[in-house]
Formats: sequence, structure tokens, C-alpha cells
Amino acid sequence: QVQLVESGGGLVQAGGSLRLSCAASGRTFNIDGMGWIRQASGKEREFLAAITWSGGRTYYADSVKGRFTISRDNAKNTVYLQMNSMKPEDTDVYYCAARTYYSGTYYNPGNYNYWGQGTQVTVSS
Repeated sequence: QVQLVESGGGLVQAGGSLRLSCAASGRTFNIDGMGWIRQASGKEREFLAAITWSGGRTYYADSVKGRFTISRDNAKNTVYLQMNSMKPEDTDVYYCAARTYYSGTYYNPGNYNYWGQGTQVTVSS
């Protein structure tokens, strides 16, 4: 089992920045990669970014490429999402997710088997 706890959400003005954190605990040695996905009520989940646990290779959705940066600190078992130049349309609940085995592309939210509880991000115009 892997437990994930997000933090860092909140309210920010358009053009501002936020950094989300996701602390992993439990059987973290099984983690293959971690990602950030967002979802608003009634909408489909949207992949944002992912990072492999060992090599640190990163993947980004086109909608956030150049604005968001994913990083990890393996010593702390923590993944971060630095969000810059934020827009009102970035308002959503942001989830951290992890996968513990190869399950296909990182871009598919369905390929993660552990999820955090989510943190609300609101961008005001």
C-alpha cells in the first residue's frame, strides 16, 4: 500500500504561482512513477504531469507545458508541482497519483493505482 497526501492548494490571482506537494508513505520502494491530475466536479480527469521515480523523466500535457514543472525529492518521498502564470481555467481539484507497476502510458489517469485526497486550487481573475 502507498499513501499520498497533497498540500499547497489555495487561492491565487491570475498570473500568480502555487507549489503543490505530495508526500508518499508506505511501500514507496514499489513506486514506478507519480503524476498530477486535476478534475472539476462533473468533468473528466485531466492529466497534467508525471515523473518517473528512478530516472526522473518528466511528461507534460500540452495545456501546462512551459507553465507547470514537476519535480521529486526521493529522499523525502515527495513530488512537487510548481505552477506559474496561472489562469482562471486552472481552477480545479488537483490530485497526486502513483503507480507501482508498469500499466501503460503515464498520460492516462486510469493507469495510476494510488491517489491522494485532492487539494483545491482556485485562480481568480
